[in-house]
Amino acid sequence: VLEAEKKGAIASSSISDLVSKLEGRKAIWLMVPSGQIVDDHITQLLPLLKPNDIIIDGGNSFWRDTQKRHASVTSSGIHYVDCGTSGGIWGLQNGYSLMYGGDPEPTAFLEPVFKSLAPPEGYLYCGASGAGHFVKMVHNGIEYGMMQAYAEGFEIMEKSPFGLDLSKVSKVWMNGSVVRSWLLELAVRAFNEDPKLESLQPYVQDSGEGRWTIQTAIDFDVPVHVIAASLFTRFESRQDNSFAMRTLAALRNQFGGHAVKKKGNE
Repeated sequence: VLEAEKKGAIASSSISDLVSKLEGRKAIWLMVPSGQIVDDHITQLLPLLKPNDIIIDGGNSFWRDTQKRHASVTSSGIHYVDCGTSGGIWGLQNGYSLMYGGDPEPTAFLEPVFKSLAPPEGYLYCGASGAGHFVKMVHNGIEYGMMQAYAEGFEIMEKSPFGLDLSKVSKVWMNGSVVRSWLLELAVRAFNEDPKLESLQPYVQDSGEGRWTIQTAIDFDVPVHVIAASLFTRFESRQDNSFAMRTLAALRNQFGGHAVKKKGNE
């Protein structure tokens, strides 16, 4: 906070202190994890704001929750805008991709803010409340599938007899290939830092957006084979001793006498 102050930011010690330092029509941008913490911040903010002020949820909230919050907040005369934010830790350098939803007037009022944070053509008004978080949810679902496809392809190459330099492969794919993407730029960095990724455990978390994408797809009767498989692979990565795999081994052994590995005989 002190470093930010040196660069011209105004520091605040609390939410009430923050609101008291803002003049005119206030717009408060929340960047907190999804769930109860969003509701807690809204509860703190509402008594401090005046009609026509704006709350922006820039985190990864489930779009149906956003619609409920919009209905509740706007009943108090406060505007509620949802903004899906992509770019990660590189957004400060490259600009953020912003997908936002809400009522037309407050979103139009905030457009200069979105424009200043995003690269050219990097922000979009997606529609009514929840639309921004909906588009960001699907974005993250697609991201899961893309990352899984890259990971599987790199594993095939890692096991090949050719001694391939995966950093160089990633780099050549970045230039003119059909599969080029920013994810490949990140792959170049990762393989340069650790060519065999030996410093990492094969443990992959999920943020929740992949789950919401699949839940929504089920609601809409849309098959999402790749996104679902990529999420389930992440689940599998977090299982050190899968009961399902032990069950499969036991069944194969029971019906066909197939070989199994006993504990202690690795």
